[in-house]
Amino acid sequence: EVQLVESGGGLVQAGGSLRLSCAHSGSPVDDYAIGWVRQAPGKPRERVSYIDLKDRNIYYADSVKDRFTISSDNAKNTVYLQMNSLKPEDTAVYYCVADMIGLRRGADDFWRPIRDPDFWGQGTQVTVSS
Repeated sequence: EVQLVESGGGLVQAGGSLRLSCAHSGSPVDDYAIGWVRQAPGKPRERVSYIDLKDRNIYYADSVKDRFTISSDNAKNTVYLQMNSLKPEDTAVYYCVADMIGLRRGADDFWRPIRDPDFWGQGTQVTVSS
């Protein structure tokens, strides 16, 4: 079982930045993906960004492209989500997740997750004020 612990959420003004961290542990292999999924009140759950830990394939939702950057420090078993140019609509609980089969490349050559995550962290609140 993979354990996931998020940190770095908080309150920020629109246009500001935050960096989320996800410390992951418990898996004997590194061929899987770590990602971020967010849930805002009254909105559907959204896959925000994922990274394959071994091959470094990356997925971003269209809503965060060019604003968010995901990265991994495998030596520290930590994945980061740098969030810039934050908007009020980015307000949500952000969950770190693990997908044990990793990303898959579609016919459009873009990598993306293809199923629900296998493991979830406890979540961290991100609030962006206008």
